[in-house]
Amino acid sequence: MRISDKTNPVEYRAIEDRYDEMIYRRCGKSGILLPTISLGLWHNFGYLDNLEKSRRILRTAFDEGITHFDLANNYGPPYGSAEENFGLLMKRDFSVYRDELIISSKAGYDMWPGPYGNLGSRKYLIASCDQSLKRMGLDYVDIFYHHRPDPDTPLEETMSALDHLVRQGKALYVGISNYPADLAERAINILKDLGTPCLIHQAKYSMFERWVEEDLLTILEEYGVGCIAFSPLAQGMLTDRYINGIPADSRAGKEMTYLERGQVEAQLPKIKQLNELALARGQKLSQMALSWLLKDDRITSVLIGASSTKQLKENLEALDKLEFDEDEIRKIDEVLNQF
Repeated sequence: MRISDKTNPVEYRAIEDRYDEMIYRRCGKSGILLPTISLGLWHNFGYLDNLEKSRRILRTAFDEGITHFDLANNYGPPYGSAEENFGLLMKRDFSVYRDELIISSKAGYDMWPGPYGNLGSRKYLIASCDQSLKRMGLDYVDIFYHHRPDPDTPLEETMSALDHLVRQGKALYVGISNYPADLAERAINILKDLGTPCLIHQAKYSMFERWVEEDLLTILEEYGVGCIAFSPLAQGMLTDRYINGIPADSRAGKEMTYLERGQVEAQLPKIKQLNELALARGQKLSQMALSWLLKDDRITSVLIGASSTKQLKENLEALDKLEFDEDEIRKIDEVLNQF
């Protein structure tokens, strides 16, 4: 839902002790610390959503010590609307806190018509960054990512575009997302040679999606690159949302979403067993899923979405119990390794 920029019902002042409870981790070997839980604005921040609700979520996040807000050019829906709405909220509530925030955006997926609005060309990346900055009303983003590999554009062209954005002052740091281990290593080395180190890799990682454990995390550790995990709750499967079936108003219960009914039904036996293990730990399944990722200190941060302040605070409670004993790890692995 779009609302007039003239409305400003309550002046926002962040609470003074906002940094007291959050845990921060160093991003690789850089000077940057990220909160162990970051907020992604993929869903719930576009024109179809209630902007005042989004505003409450952002305020609550910052008050809880979340300093990292993650966006992309095509977040919404429609494309660009999450950045525009964030720009309104940034102007109203967070402009005085700009130096306390890490704001990221990305380009790599389809954004505008024609041959220059997608993938990884220099033209697309630089134009997209300019558009993102305009939508958000910012002079620079803290991190700008290439959102996915481009099989046709030379990797040197894509990485040199990221380097150029840093040299222009439009991004302070750069990262890559969705890159397999071999391409990630090549990209990291190209950026190193250009003089703009790769700060971070944003990878899909959860109990149900563990590909990063094969090679990627080892490579990132070796090169001193941070890792932030997106979709840590597997599009909501790693919650108690589907324990008793698929609600009609859930993501899996709706058509045209990123989670299909069949995916949930296939994983439901594991979901139920994992839920029991979480309850035995004194956690909800979603909290255990986040804690499980953060048990590995190579994970700088996990990137969550939130549809309400209640959900946000519930997920933050995962930080109260990050330790797992050997028996818990063994039982979780037994469940996850089931066919």
